[in-house]
Amino acid sequence: MTVTYSSKVANATFFGFHRLLLRWRGSIYKLLYREFIVFVLLYTLVSLVYRLALSDPEKRFFEKLALHCNKYAEQIPVTFVLGFYVTLVVNRWWNQFVNLPWPDRLMFLVSSCVHGHDEQGRLLRRTLMRYVNLTSLLIFRSVSTAVCKRFPTMEHVVEAGFMTPEERKIFDAVKSPHLKYWIPVVWFSNMASRARTEGRIKDSVDLQTILNEMNTFRTWCSTLFGYDWVGIPLVYTQVVTLAVYTFIFACIIGRQFLDPAQGYPGHDQDFYVPIFTMLQFFFYSGWLKVAEQLINPFGEDDDDFEANWCIDRNLQVSLIAVDEMHMNFPPMTKDIYWNDSEALPPYTLAAADYCIPSFLGSTRELECRSQAQESRDV
Repeated sequence: MTVTYSSKVANATFFGFHRLLLRWRGSIYKLLYREFIVFVLLYTLVSLVYRLALSDPEKRFFEKLALHCNKYAEQIPVTFVLGFYVTLVVNRWWNQFVNLPWPDRLMFLVSSCVHGHDEQGRLLRRTLMRYVNLTSLLIFRSVSTAVCKRFPTMEHVVEAGFMTPEERKIFDAVKSPHLKYWIPVVWFSNMASRARTEGRIKDSVDLQTILNEMNTFRTWCSTLFGYDWVGIPLVYTQVVTLAVYTFIFACIIGRQFLDPAQGYPGHDQDFYVPIFTMLQFFFYSGWLKVAEQLINPFGEDDDDFEANWCIDRNLQVSLIAVDEMHMNFPPMTKDIYWNDSEALPPYTLAAADYCIPSFLGSTRELECRSQAQESRDV
């Protein structure tokens, strides 16, 4: 779901962002076009009524109303309220991304510290990492609509292999009115302690390191749960929404082009189309739409976090790390710079046109050019 465009702006170029303006997926146009059409239709309707349907006395009254709306609409603190709100939402969105539960550090520790090439050792390592992934899955089910649709019940979690039927019975037997994502953490801790007693974990320091890392993983999960439980106060969201839409409705009347013959200040020309008012609507409503999309990044919008991808990736790499790659590494051999005190990676022909000066100065650049020329000669 996440829209990635970093590679398109890797280098600063003339009008480098212009190509991004033409994209549809994840764009402000996709988010805002319905509201923009409604705004234009309402403005056009009011303009037509004013020009064609009202009598002269009614037009004079409408003109006074338009001037009044235009005068006091500017007193609505839209920029201040909306800017502060969006800043709060973006900070909250980024903190949730930073606290996504990744099992990588745990799988490295389990793979290196939980020993045993026999069937029991393999089963122990895979079970430990399955409990880690089960913990994150239970959290994702509670905060992400996409994950909840994929695993609507605990039976689907069992069918997907994250939990065995026996574990499901033990899980259901624990009576708690709260979210029970912590149960696999307890299983993990108890199983790791038993592995230390059985000698699968050779040192108590290794056990402590594994448990500390598991506690960090649990902290990430509980942080996501906390963000889902305690949102931005509803009253603040309501104030921002009311401020924006009150300003917009005031502009529909107050920004009408009035009869130039009446001599109202600022209305000496009749342009029909309010270009700058439409831009103002686009910016303010777009700002509000950004907050609306980021306030819960675990939905199904274009820029929401791909929680299902995280679940798939974490399970696959963690099981590979603790099973196929357990104590399985290539033999040591001397590297090509064994007797070279100044290691200098060569440049291939494909990189010949990308040589740039480094911090070593012009000598380094000349060596780069020389290697590129040698590659061409070969």
